[in-house]
Amino acid sequence: MDAAHIRNFSIIAHIDHGKTTLSDRLLHRTGTVATRDMSDQMLDAMDLERERGITIKAHPVTMLYTAKNGETYELNLIDTPGHVDFAYEVSRSLSACEGALLIVDAAQGVEAQTVANVHLAMKQGLFIIPVINKIDLPHANIDMAKQQLEDILAIPSDDAILASAKEGIGIEDILEAIVARVPAPKPTGAPSLQALIFDSYFDTYKGVVILVRVMHGELRPGMQVKLLHSGKNVEVKEVGSFRPKPYVRDKLEVGETGYITANIKTPREVKVGDTLTDPRNPSPELPGFQEIHPMVFSGIYPINTADFEGLKQAVAKLQLNDSALTFQTESSVALGFGFRCGFLGLLHMEIVQERLRREFDMDIIATYPSVVYRVRKTDGVELEVDNPAFLPDGTYIETIFEPMVKSFVICPGENIGDMMSLISEKRGVINTTETLDTRRVMLTCKIPLNEILIDFHDRIKSITRGYGSMDYEPIGYEASDMVKLDMLVNAEVMDAFSSLVHRSKAEARGRSIAAKLKEVIPRQQFQVAIQAAIGGKVVARETVSAIRKDVTAKCYGGDISRKRKLLEKQKEGKKRMKAVGSVDIPQEAFIEVLKTS
Repeated sequence: MDAAHIRNFSIIAHIDHGKTTLSDRLLHRTGTVATRDMSDQMLDAMDLERERGITIKAHPVTMLYTAKNGETYELNLIDTPGHVDFAYEVSRSLSACEGALLIVDAAQGVEAQTVANVHLAMKQGLFIIPVINKIDLPHANIDMAKQQLEDILAIPSDDAILASAKEGIGIEDILEAIVARVPAPKPTGAPSLQALIFDSYFDTYKGVVILVRVMHGELRPGMQVKLLHSGKNVEVKEVGSFRPKPYVRDKLEVGETGYITANIKTPREVKVGDTLTDPRNPSPELPGFQEIHPMVFSGIYPINTADFEGLKQAVAKLQLNDSALTFQTESSVALGFGFRCGFLGLLHMEIVQERLRREFDMDIIATYPSVVYRVRKTDGVELEVDNPAFLPDGTYIETIFEPMVKSFVICPGENIGDMMSLISEKRGVINTTETLDTRRVMLTCKIPLNEILIDFHDRIKSITRGYGSMDYEPIGYEASDMVKLDMLVNAEVMDAFSSLVHRSKAEARGRSIAAKLKEVIPRQQFQVAIQAAIGGKVVARETVSAIRKDVTAKCYGGDISRKRKLLEKQKEGKKRMKAVGSVDIPQEAFIEVLKTS
């Protein structure tokens, strides 16, 4: 189809504002999916996506729509994940579009992720069409939603389309607005083929399927193409689009989106954001490419050590469909063999662990998540450390830098005091406080990534009784007073419990782990000391008392010196036993502590 009749657009929204329901309505109204084949959440293929109501994997779909002016248009919807963990995928998907539908819930108004996603879309220079959704709800407040669009996002509310995706209200207006307002794609003027790779997935029969948007030239089967960043030359085997199931086409032209297959066996060879071009006359690469680096690391171990090979295969299969997941083998004295896995963020980590349990039926234990620290040594060399075990000796460390994030927290006005104390407890600094409407405020703060890993989101929800929301974006590294906290059991360091923490929190964390270990370590014939230490300094201690045999039971009266002699003998024996004895910590103890620490 000629470029003038093509429209590429995306839908951006906060979680649960009706993005997927609207996608379903657009597919139905354009006749892309027949009524008998319709189901809810058509573009969310995974059970996890359907259950949680979130989009994990982007999914493009091509629709043909006959507008009121009688002409037929090709509408390419690139459905994007809404969560910050997948922000890079979202930015690549947005750069394949010219416009975006911004959905705002009429009852809830603008949320934290709405703000972050609009900033991304504006950075890409997209034309934004605001849609106020769920107007059929009894407590919908359309005037408030319009006011917020203008005050918070600086988008004219007169352009907003009122809709209800569930009831099918306003769907026609949205389609007409896409045709009228979203600009048609224009060729970039490159010397040859230029296509953006915005995603890829693995197909058992076809190998890696690459999702592309053609910026210049055309793609057809039999062509030789080059992936600029990996430098690989491949032959195109098949081209096509999605409706929403894949269908084969003769070619993809300027402005069109679709897929190609090219005998690529591993997803690592294809990088999101890469440029496809002609190897004989290469075009310049498209801007915005970056390597995806994991932000959060966690150890994943099988509960039954015999399952190690099964876990290895399961993680490798998951990586085929998720190139952002990284893993390498590691071993722990406590937990045996497992994998050190890198994730884009907390949601990504949670989803991978859940998929391992569900799809592969693996019983796994995940260790306390950690982030990547940068360590500058005294000789000027910089290292990246994601595991406390790899931290150099303290005498060789000049500075430790920790990753920081910019966080947007939206909460009801009455909870602002509690929210500020939570942020300061997590070592955050509040930069701005903005009143959104009569009920809610938005706090913009800078906070260490390490501090929001475990319970930050849960505590926001409990403080605000579910009305708070948060989003974050990485903003680089800052020097910090981080220390390595070691846990010693009977004077032996337990690597599984070592962690990097801020000096101000080391003592409290040491005390809590020591208290948990005291509960789960079985009593021995001698006293067992559990200590938390920073370098050579012990900051917390608990003692597991000894099992004491009553050696004086056989003495029925007689001189006290007899009893004393037996007790002294027992004392000597315990002293010797403590010097040579080792404490055998059961697997369950490690699992219990790592689950909750």
